[in-house]
Amino acid sequence: MTTIKEKVIETIKRLPENANYDDIMESIYIQQAIFKGLDQLDNGESLSHEEVKKRFEEWLR
Repeated sequence: MTTIKEKVIETIKRLPENANYDDIMESIYIQQAIFKGLDQLDNGESLSHEEVKKRFEEWLR
C-alpha cells in the first residue's frame, strides 16, 4: 500500500525543476482534494445530478 508521503513525493517528482513553493503546495492540495473526494464517493457520500442542479438553482435565486 502506498503511503501519503510516497504519493506526495511522486507528485513533487513530476513537477518541473523550476517549480516554486506555491507550485508544490498547490499540487499537494489538489492531490489531497482528489483523494478526499474519491474516499467520499467510496463511502456513498455523494449527490445525484438532480440534487446538484436543485442546489445550484437555489444559490442563483
